[in-house]
Amino acid sequence: MERQFVSTCFITDQNKFLLLLHPKLKKWLPPGGHIEKNETPPEAALREVREETGLEVEFLTEEHLWTSEWNSQSIARPFCCLLEQIPALGNQLAHEHVDFIFIARPVGGTLLDGRWFSLEEIEAMKTHEEIFFDTQEIVRKVAALSQNGSKWAMSS
Repeated sequence: MERQFVSTCFITDQNKFLLLLHPKLKKWLPPGGHIEKNETPPEAALREVREETGLEVEFLTEEHLWTSEWNSQSIARPFCCLLEQIPALGNQLAHEHVDFIFIARPVGGTLLDGRWFSLEEIEAMKTHEEIFFDTQEIVRKVAALSQNGSKWAMSS
């Protein structure tokens, strides 16, 4: 089965999460999409957020090491990575996505698309009908970390 590389970005602000209604799947998802040639996963996440929402964001990270030297430079580390099964849809064959998941907060731009949801609203959605389980699970984890005083660092 073919594997494609994608980046997704969960955007959170004031205990709310920005989701988009996917036009084909008819489910609420965070912004994201395919990684382009010569693009790193964090670059793809930032680009997809700009294209899909109009927002500029900065990543919330919990880095263990950050370095910048002539021969190596740190890039934002994903919050998590998923291997997702993508079923055949229309003329597209079934395939897998290797998804690099980032967490971010808005720092500029104008919201063009999407809707802000509270954790309670996301929890109330029908799993697999209105929203995927992994989307709900990631939102739960990010909300719990935020409530427990996680020391998010900013990087972009």
